[in-house]
Amino acid sequence: MTGPELFAAHFDVSRETIQLLEQLEALLRKWNSAINLVSPNTLSEIWSRHFLDSAQLLDMLDTTPERWGDLGSGGGFPGLVVGVLAKERFPDMKLTLVESDKRKAAFLANAVRDLGIFAKVEPMRIEMLGPLHADVLSARALASLDLLLGFAERHLSPDGIALFPKGNRWREEVALAKQKWSFDCEQKPSATDPESVVLKIKGLQRV
Repeated sequence: MTGPELFAAHFDVSRETIQLLEQLEALLRKWNSAINLVSPNTLSEIWSRHFLDSAQLLDMLDTTPERWGDLGSGGGFPGLVVGVLAKERFPDMKLTLVESDKRKAAFLANAVRDLGIFAKVEPMRIEMLGPLHADVLSARALASLDLLLGFAERHLSPDGIALFPKGNRWREEVALAKQKWSFDCEQKPSATDPESVVLKIKGLQRV
């Protein structure tokens, strides 16, 4: 099964969306040798390791989001994949990609333009950016849950949700975070790694 076929088996998307993801794959391969957006040994698994892993966040939404903030977007995961899928599913959603590395931010801006995604790239540190008031906040492989919740306190709307993919130490991270924070946490098994989960967090408050 090819990468696009694998993705289509998990997500009911149009052929146009698959073509945009193929275009994103080509952009990543083109830029990666110069910027190292993703580990070179994961390029052969880009549809499962990166695209599918990013897209699964949309399965945890309860409502149609108006504002989505992706923190530490890096090579565009999950932000660019969310942006591609949003063109079909949530065409009015405003997406903000936050990336302080100027070279990676340049890649993101180029990809947003080439893919026709409705998104804004903020090339600055998360803590320096004005509050995003996001309905959905995401971050992948960025920081510990405790630090992520500090970012969420600043950028998430009161009724919003945070979606954070986490690896096999997620229970430990949740336990440590609960020493400082009160929050509701739902765990969804990862579609790409049996030891990982996506944490869906809401009702965030400092203890």
